[in-house]
Amino acid sequence: MSMSVFCLPSAFAARPAASSTSRSEGAGGFSLIELLITLAVVAVLAGVVVPVAQTAVQRGKEQELRFALRDLRAAIDRYKKAGDDGRIRKSMTDSGYPENLQVLLEGEEDLRDPKHRKIYFLRQIPRDPMHPDSQLSPADTWAKRAYASPPDDPREGDDVYDVHSKSSGVGLNGVPYRQW
Repeated sequence: MSMSVFCLPSAFAARPAASSTSRSEGAGGFSLIELLITLAVVAVLAGVVVPVAQTAVQRGKEQELRFALRDLRAAIDRYKKAGDDGRIRKSMTDSGYPENLQVLLEGEEDLRDPKHRKIYFLRQIPRDPMHPDSQLSPADTWAKRAYASPPDDPREGDDVYDVHSKSSGVGLNGVPYRQW
């Protein structure tokens, strides 16, 4: 009897066992370099996004401040006009401006109305968005200027001629909030 030698095709040939330290085919994972590059990209993006987000928040607060100042000043002007038109009671020694911001909210009796209904100048007193203390009432967050005080040295007094922010911050336009 003769013995024949069989050759196995390469598909059936024995393969060396994969070592425990090498990656097997198809296994996913990141090398240390790939992770470091990813972290560096994320850090650069965060470095760009954070200042943009802070500017957007500040811009939003400044817009809120503009609207609040516009509403308060318009209400003060309507109060003065109502006094000048004889629609609300005022004495000869009054400047015609409200005693405080609360008067704008509570309203005054309309002397020209046969039913003597009140004239209201504000629905609510807006809060100064730049004021840090959220416990204060909205009226107390504003600095007030009396009619008798000079514009370069605004001070409170017997009436409210104007309002401005108490904040010592500076706006994105470079103008301090107190001067808005």
